[in-house]
Amino acid sequence: MAYRNGVYVAFNGCGTTDPAESDIKYFNLMKAWAENEDIDFSFSNSHDKTYAVMDDSLKATLKARLLERMRNSKSMLLIATENSATNRGMLNWEIEQAVETYGLPIIVAYAEYKKIMQPHELSNRWPRKLAEYIANSEVKTIHIGFKMDLIKKAINDFSFANQPKYVVTTYTNEVYRQYGL
Repeated sequence: MAYRNGVYVAFNGCGTTDPAESDIKYFNLMKAWAENEDIDFSFSNSHDKTYAVMDDSLKATLKARLLERMRNSKSMLLIATENSATNRGMLNWEIEQAVETYGLPIIVAYAEYKKIMQPHELSNRWPRKLAEYIANSEVKTIHIGFKMDLIKKAINDFSFANQPKYVVTTYTNEVYRQYGL
């Protein structure tokens, strides 16, 4: 069995390879935080654990590589933006595999938000599969703002072996106060 310590980061690629036009910019920001020696942020990036997949790779090759990455993951971090609910690409498939095959909890980090107390108010950012799993109580989620300290806390707090308590979980106001929010 694989050692499951990675964080599988999912986002909408927006059908482009231009990082400025894609939600990959938020993933790249997380990687920049982790690489900066002056910032206390690190995570085991599941996407670094397998060979890279080229843009012209066959879909079957891409899926196989993504499954291998999920198999080594303790959680999925979903970057939620206004693009997330757009049903293109493989985001819904990734969520389905994370939940049904690997039992991963999903950390939903909302770009452009600091504090999340009422996640259902942002359900228009949920990919179709996430919305279905939440409606059917088939997934455990924590909903947070896209802030470095909150992402770090959620990555440390939750895993397939330590799921959030509820289908839709948020941190308390007390936790947000600890981080100056």
